[in-house]
Amino acid sequence: MRFAISIPQRYPDGSFDPGAFAAYLARAEELGFESAWTMEQVLGSSPRLGALEVMTFAAACTHRLRIGCSVFVSPLHQPVQLAKSLSTLDQLSQGRLEMGFGTGGRGRPFAAFGIGPDRLVTRFTEGLAVMKACWTEPEINFDGQFWSLQNAALEPKPWQKPYPPLWIGGSAPAAVRRAARLADGFFGAGSTTTAAFAEQVTVLRGALAGDGRDPGAFPVAKRVYVAVDDDAERARDRTAAALIDVYGEAFGPRLLPAVVTGPPEACVRGLREVAAAGAGLILLSALFDEPEQMERLAAEVVPQLS
Repeated sequence: MRFAISIPQRYPDGSFDPGAFAAYLARAEELGFESAWTMEQVLGSSPRLGALEVMTFAAACTHRLRIGCSVFVSPLHQPVQLAKSLSTLDQLSQGRLEMGFGTGGRGRPFAAFGIGPDRLVTRFTEGLAVMKACWTEPEINFDGQFWSLQNAALEPKPWQKPYPPLWIGGSAPAAVRRAARLADGFFGAGSTTTAAFAEQVTVLRGALAGDGRDPGAFPVAKRVYVAVDDDAERARDRTAAALIDVYGEAFGPRLLPAVVTGPPEACVRGLREVAAAGAGLILLSALFDEPEQMERLAAEVVPQLS
């Protein structure tokens, strides 16, 4: 098993403490976490800092820790600009970047980003193709339905070759099969229950086997919202409130079946189930008291799972 930790992003206006943030990342590295991950939320009432900027700051605060985002809602981005930003970050971190992408679903405020919801999957797939061309081709010639490049070049390329590990997240079977076809790994969402995640892994392995690939060699990860607290009821109540803050009153409470909370032994049981469902990498995401949660996870939970 491999373990990752979430990077704090929730900072009301004027509350960000660079020293405390750097200390958190340094401690995550010291505790042996493999990687640290952001999530992307551009619009919303919860005060969350931008994923790419937080990743860049985190890379500057660390030396070994890999830095990722699960996931960029890439159809809302211009792919050439995103390719440039990610290539730059991979250079700045000297090859420690992990990239996660997803369509984001059809409930996004597309008009705010100058696009419509039509042909979302086509836009997503073509955007990935544009970025891969930018990262690998010395002369980029691309004639797509949404984007066109002629005799273009993007330099420098990413530090990692041919490009950083590329994960695709999603819930529907079609999205899971898309990960098998286009990505280097599949990333299950924090909003997905363990049972639903197990079904996704079954679909993924079937798609890989159907293409003649070894399912065991394809990385699988899952974000898990977790709260360690000796008082099980308090852990669940605080997590429920935090989910509302992130996902809103309408959707947040429905995610409680997907979380792992309670005393250390309860968290160990829940995370063992996630691992048994197929996760080789578990992203431990605390929604409050992140430094304290990280310490308890590292001392009381992760050693029982290794």
